[in-house]
Amino acid sequence: MTLSEEIQAQRQRERSIPVLETGRLLLRAPRHGDVKAIAALANDRRVAENTARITHPYGVGDAEQFVANVNTREGEACFVILYDGTLIGACGVEARADDGVELGYWLGAPYWGRGFATEAVRAVIDHAFGDLRHDTLQAGARVTNPASRRVLEKCAFQWTGVQLTRIRAINSAAPLDRFRLDRGLWLSLKAWGRVRRVA
Repeated sequence: MTLSEEIQAQRQRERSIPVLETGRLLLRAPRHGDVKAIAALANDRRVAENTARITHPYGVGDAEQFVANVNTREGEACFVILYDGTLIGACGVEARADDGVELGYWLGAPYWGRGFATEAVRAVIDHAFGDLRHDTLQAGARVTNPASRRVLEKCAFQWTGVQLTRIRAINSAAPLDRFRLDRGLWLSLKAWGRVRRVA
């Protein structure tokens, strides 16, 4: 693929992914201009070890590959998270052949503990159930990452058990708490005003 074709394909993917806005955040499709910021944040071992797919070390080439390949599959929606115009992480959903639709997210360490992950995850859940019409979402959090577990619980995910999952940053498997959220529960919580609607 030529550079011109790659740029054209990236623009098409960006058009198919909406911009989501919350009280403090803007979520949009990743762009080539985000590569350096993504690499800088994701290259933190503390971030990488708490995700299944981020390698460590994580460089500009890894971020370029991520941006080039994201949002290319049916049912996938990946967003970068911006706070006051600064990229702080990523969040999205991906349909997987083996275990349904998986929700994933990460934030750069300087932005931990401020409620940004919960806010972004809620926006992506609304998009996944409302616009993409998924019926069920699944997610995982390393058992050594209680903050990520709390994000999922605050977003109404229900614990389903523990599963060993390969973590690329540590080149080994680690136990993950697994969670599930279905459309019916999401609709019930919406009706009761328990989950705030994202604009």
